[in-house]
Amino acid sequence: MKLGAAGRYGLLTVAAVVSLAPLLWMIISSLKPGAAIISSPFSFDPGQFTLANFRSMLETIPIGTGFANTAIVVVVKGALTMVFCPMAGFAFAKYAFVGKRLLFATVMTTLMLPTLVLLIPLLLEMSQLGWVSTFKALILPGAIDAFGVFWMRQVIMAIPDDLLDAGRIDGAGELRIFASIVVPVIRPGLAALGVLTFINIYNDFVWPVVAVNDDRHQTLQVMLSALAQNIRSGPLGSDWTTVWGQLLAASTLAAIPVLVVFIVLQRHLIKGVMAGSLKG
Repeated sequence: MKLGAAGRYGLLTVAAVVSLAPLLWMIISSLKPGAAIISSPFSFDPGQFTLANFRSMLETIPIGTGFANTAIVVVVKGALTMVFCPMAGFAFAKYAFVGKRLLFATVMTTLMLPTLVLLIPLLLEMSQLGWVSTFKALILPGAIDAFGVFWMRQVIMAIPDDLLDAGRIDGAGELRIFASIVVPVIRPGLAALGVLTFINIYNDFVWPVVAVNDDRHQTLQVMLSALAQNIRSGPLGSDWTTVWGQLLAASTLAAIPVLVVFIVLQRHLIKGVMAGSLKG
């Protein structure tokens, strides 16, 4: 038993080191001079550490605009997901209505469609509505996604029907039952959905790069991609080693919100995953 436990902890330690190594390398390299990143990428010399890459990056790209645009999309789109996906999941889990199975099957079918298949139809729709290069194009498509509806349905199905019937006997309406009974019970599942939604929206690149063609509405991921392109294209007046330092500095800043959210809510994420797997 002891050897088995030691082996498991050993494997977990190795997995943790392998997973964290790229992140640690990125953070350490962002503090090194550009030339040192290229000449000795795996060296560790605290005496060389400098904030020059961060200063140069802040002078080169409007990363503050990228953070602000991404924050707007995350907050508004995330709020729509967190409000309407639980409502839809509640309806699919606890109500019987004509066409329920067909409608749910249709929703689930959208999970099988690759994102690239939907890009052209969505872009044409945004163009017809005049929403290209606007926050509406960044926020509304995918705000109520099939995965969120499915996740909430799985979580809400575990709530006993007797608990809901007790609320109805006390005279509570359906919205009151949802807000006062269902939501408090499914908080772990909601927290997990919130974390996953934040990560998906924050890291989304394909749709923002297609839907936005101006600098004013660019999200953070699009800006990072543009900075990475500079390494290959060789921007005028900029040493490519300097651009490497800027990219690593920008990536380090971009990773901070995700790390903070995961560290703060990891316990709720685990509970939510367990709650969503209780009943199929």
